[in-house]
Amino acid sequence: MSPSIQKIIGALRQSSIALPQALIFEAASENTENLDILFNIAIDCAQNNRLEQANGILNELALLRKDDPGIFYSLGFISSLKHEHEKAIALYDKAISLNPRDQAALINKGASLNELKRYEEALSTLDRAISFNPATAQAWSNKGTALNELKRYEEALSHYEKALGLDPLFAEAWLNKGVTYAELKRYEEALAHYNKALEINPSDVEAWSNKGTALNELKRYEAAAQSFQKVLTLNPQFPFGKGVFLHAKLHACDWAGIDDLYRSICQDISENKKSADPFGFQGICDDEALLKKCAEIFSLAKFPPLEKLHLGQVSKNHPKIRIGYLCGEFREQATSILMTELWELHDKNQFEIYAFDNGWDDQSQRRKRIEAAFDGLIDISRMSDTQAAKAIADKEIDILVNLNGFFGRPRQGVFARRPAPIQVNYLGFPGTIGADYIDYLIADSTVIPDESRQHYSEKIVRLPHCYQTNDSKRLILDKQFSREEFGLPKEGFVFCCFNNSYKILPQTFDSWMKILHAVKDSVLWLIEDNLEANQNLRKEAQARGINPDRIIFAKRLPLAEHLARHRCADLFLDTLPYNAHTTASDALWAGLPVLTLTGKSFPGRVATSLLKAIDLPELITNTPAEYEALAIELANKPAKLGLIKKQLEQNRLTAPLFNAPLLTNNIEAAYKSMHQRNQAGLPPEPIDFKY
Repeated sequence: MSPSIQKIIGALRQSSIALPQALIFEAASENTENLDILFNIAIDCAQNNRLEQANGILNELALLRKDDPGIFYSLGFISSLKHEHEKAIALYDKAISLNPRDQAALINKGASLNELKRYEEALSTLDRAISFNPATAQAWSNKGTALNELKRYEEALSHYEKALGLDPLFAEAWLNKGVTYAELKRYEEALAHYNKALEINPSDVEAWSNKGTALNELKRYEAAAQSFQKVLTLNPQFPFGKGVFLHAKLHACDWAGIDDLYRSICQDISENKKSADPFGFQGICDDEALLKKCAEIFSLAKFPPLEKLHLGQVSKNHPKIRIGYLCGEFREQATSILMTELWELHDKNQFEIYAFDNGWDDQSQRRKRIEAAFDGLIDISRMSDTQAAKAIADKEIDILVNLNGFFGRPRQGVFARRPAPIQVNYLGFPGTIGADYIDYLIADSTVIPDESRQHYSEKIVRLPHCYQTNDSKRLILDKQFSREEFGLPKEGFVFCCFNNSYKILPQTFDSWMKILHAVKDSVLWLIEDNLEANQNLRKEAQARGINPDRIIFAKRLPLAEHLARHRCADLFLDTLPYNAHTTASDALWAGLPVLTLTGKSFPGRVATSLLKAIDLPELITNTPAEYEALAIELANKPAKLGLIKKQLEQNRLTAPLFNAPLLTNNIEAAYKSMHQRNQAGLPPEPIDFKY
């Protein structure tokens, strides 16, 4: 072994930093045999995650061996490991130019193109790789990934099957096939494939994470939390891992360790780390500055601005303003339950409205109403983000409304391509998207007061009265249920809350238990979200000295029946920091008073906005003590509660909250103002409508 090579090996043992160029040059110039030795040393460094050292050696070799494709391939591979995919592609291209049949370079170029969301290019690259050697499992699997992202799910599955036929122990292909089954909502099959991947590679962090997500969808939240905990054990900094772990625990009402976990997430976000997704984080955080930062981090990581289809120029001068609503819930679901009448009431002399559907047809009567309300409904559920954005741009949509945000089946990647000159965040996600490709957020002065504007990246449009629209046509079953039908006591006061379990936090539950303790023979009626939450909440009640039998769970029912059973309750108790939204409107529409505690963020101020819009401010409280005292007072003073119920019955048909024509006029005025500014070549600005 030459002295210079010995020096290099010694230097590698002593330090992890890049080697001095002079040392590498000395070894390379001694003899040609040293070049091969240096290459092998570089590969060894790369395999041991000493990437900077490997990169330094290979860059020097590239100057000496300009026609060696292996060197450029290796440099590309290191760039891929460092997530520098544009650089990696350029290096793979260099290797391919020197050896057009370099299958490894083609396969890895395809993988980098996938990472950059350039899926069509990835397909052509991987087809070329397969043409040279069809017996390469990695190529089939990578092509399956591109097809999955293009929503060509059946083709993706067939490609994963080809990969597994070539290599049954190929863990990555099992994992990727599971991802496609999850996209098809076949979660049990997805879970089986994730488990197979983990049998082969128990340390596969992605497989553990995806397994947790599938278990979430199956409402097996404790098992999901265990999977996410395993993720964090393997990689404490796994992107957004802490957030999904916390959200799974909240779904199960498993509150052990959540305070420490929450503080850790807050610290991460303050340090710009990828710690939590914005939707899950809203369930526990009411710090608006932190919520904004969380959204910015998530949007930049998951949905960065891409090549714009609409370059922000003025929209075309159509005879009518073209509004596009993008949503994954055009069916019997909360968003559409609120929005359907607005769509029906849009002034068709001034507006054309189009639905861009990322969900499915549930064959419901509501779906039929929705289809009849729109000028056109375009199914984008099987389109890639680029294809969906082009479909929107082809319709020359003036204003594109995002009804999902980070909730449900989001398509932020479509908005990141800016297919419309004006893009709006509304209703589905009560918070900021944290991205500059969303121009406006529709709210009101209660949910976003003046002092909170700074915590939203969008320009705020504040409607008068309340931002939330409602469908006054939603039917209440004409039947008087007995309490006994739902397992409720015939006598005694019934408090209820039909919010999802993740909104029930220890502080709220503490207040509820104090209320039950003070109101003799009262019960708390909750929605049955999952059996794990039921068991945990009953345990928590017992730990606070309350008989767990006083917690009663309601199974989910069709909407008309669900609204009717509200008559069996006496008072709705709201949650914090994430209020009841649609569930609060449901209760008020059904004639059940809602008691709320005003929060410090958009999600925590919604019920306050609703109560103001139905002229029942006496049900708004500002501290836990006020909240508890008023609940107890109303339970013990039936005459006072009776007057509130009578007032609610009068107001529900006259106050602004359920006045769909009024809200439609207000939101159309907002759209016109946005459009006028755009037509004048002016940038978005806040819009305030007064009473």
